[in-house]
Amino acid sequence: MSDTAVEEHRPHGRADARRHRDRPSRRRRFLVLVVLGSTVLTGAGVVTATFVKSPAQAAADTRPPAPSVLTAPVQKKVLSDTVITRGKVAASQRLDVSGEGVGEKSSGRSVVTKAPVRTGQPLRMGQLLLEISGRPVFVLRGEVPAYRDLGPGSTGQDVSQLQQALAGLGYGSGNDRAGTFGPGTEAAVTRFYRAHGHAPAQGQPDPLASTQNPAGKDEAEERGVGDEARRATPTVTVPMAEIVYVRAEPAFVDQAHAEVGDDARGELISISAGKPIVEGSVRPDLKRLVKPGMKVSIASEVTGSRAAGEVEYVAAKPTEPEKGSEQAADGSYAIKVKPTTTLPADLVGEDVRLTITAASSKKPVLAVPTAAVSAGEDGHTTVTVLRGQREVRTRVDTGMAADGYVEVSPAEGSRLAVGDRVIVGTDERRPVTGS
Repeated sequence: MSDTAVEEHRPHGRADARRHRDRPSRRRRFLVLVVLGSTVLTGAGVVTATFVKSPAQAAADTRPPAPSVLTAPVQKKVLSDTVITRGKVAASQRLDVSGEGVGEKSSGRSVVTKAPVRTGQPLRMGQLLLEISGRPVFVLRGEVPAYRDLGPGSTGQDVSQLQQALAGLGYGSGNDRAGTFGPGTEAAVTRFYRAHGHAPAQGQPDPLASTQNPAGKDEAEERGVGDEARRATPTVTVPMAEIVYVRAEPAFVDQAHAEVGDDARGELISISAGKPIVEGSVRPDLKRLVKPGMKVSIASEVTGSRAAGEVEYVAAKPTEPEKGSEQAADGSYAIKVKPTTTLPADLVGEDVRLTITAASSKKPVLAVPTAAVSAGEDGHTTVTVLRGQREVRTRVDTGMAADGYVEVSPAEGSRLAVGDRVIVGTDERRPVTGS
């Protein structure tokens, strides 16, 4: 073989050798592709299995969880049916004091010359409230408002009231009969006025009135004084404008509007007197439940003070808005509550919460939440008691219902005791047995 032939044959030998060396590499690449393909297919299967569900599986996955069984214990307690409303503490008496009619007969103008009291000030009986054009206005204890001037010869309940008020301050009426304005009463009035730095008012006696002594003889005649002299002698009088009567204590100044130099017309002082009461109202749908005599719990949410009381008054007709008021009628009925324990006087004017006991079992009874009681088609009333894993339907008789509870007692043949757990919300899939 020539050199040329040999050279021409070598390339073919090297190419064959390379082909033999490349075959394992191609086989490896093929295996890798096969493995990758299998992995992709497997992943696709997983993804498909994750997102593609049967209708039954989808319904099962979206079904809400089974409800829980809620229970409550059977209790023994006093049941009270209550009505809760709002009220405002007020004094049992409120009155306004003006200076009209005071000192006008002896002065050219009626003005405030003294204003010794201030808003919120407690008052004592016999205290000077105002001075109008030099004349005093006093506060005294009495049920009947002053409605006329009193003087020698006057008789009646208002005279007796004046005598009692002065006697309570140490100014007795001597031998005067109760209800008769005689010399003893005249002397008592004089001492009272002078003790406060004032002279009593002077006036002419009533020519038709005579002050009789116990024997029935005219005292002026006993002293030998004729009619002419008696009519000419000025006497002590008590002008009605100079006395303000309050029915009870404590008494205090609600508002003091008067200042020295002010015109004496109009309201100058407002007074509250007597033990506090509570004024409130109830809605029309609750009015039938509230009766006079019912017990009331009074609570101040500002001070925390508490007191007991009772309903004193329930209006027969709904409250109507005051004339000129833009507030619409709500149909509520006014009530008054009388405290039966001490209610602080400083609560006057404050809002309070009223809890009225409309009905009560008076003694402890078996009670369950109202949600635990059901009535079956057979007409029997039952509660379902959870005993271990069993739900036992138990027949009961029911009594009064109040504050979310019902009085129950086990029917004949049934068993129910304090501490038993009754179901107030049930899982209907559980089996229930009867008793």
